[in-house]
Amino acid sequence: MHDIGYAPDLAKTGFHPLDGARFLRYQGAPERLCALVAHHSCAYREAELRGLSAELAEWEDEKTPLRDALWWADMTAGPDGQRMTVHERLAEIAERYGPDDLVTVFVRQAAPELVGAVERTEARLRAAGIQV
Repeated sequence: MHDIGYAPDLAKTGFHPLDGARFLRYQGAPERLCALVAHHSCAYREAELRGLSAELAEWEDEKTPLRDALWWADMTAGPDGQRMTVHERLAEIAERYGPDDLVTVFVRQAAPELVGAVERTEARLRAAGIQV
């Protein structure tokens, strides 16, 4: 659900977190879900690079364990659903987009926050007795 904004019919700004959140809001989805989609995987950093910070500010980033878990899911699965470490995922994104692409610049800037969310989530999973 968090990547719904990639759907061609929904891509209005070209920034999938924002396009997805706006679509979900239009469909009557709960605001919390819209906010989680809007802010998934450190979207505020990419919004800054795209000049879309004001638009993204329609929703608040809740900075909770649920938010971290969503980022973990996004940052530990590859484009075809294969399991990856967060570092493998960040490298995969940079390789796929190329060294000078805005998305690569974004993931490099966001890496500490993305890694932090993954580490916090994995610590919570281990504390709950779930092997990661």
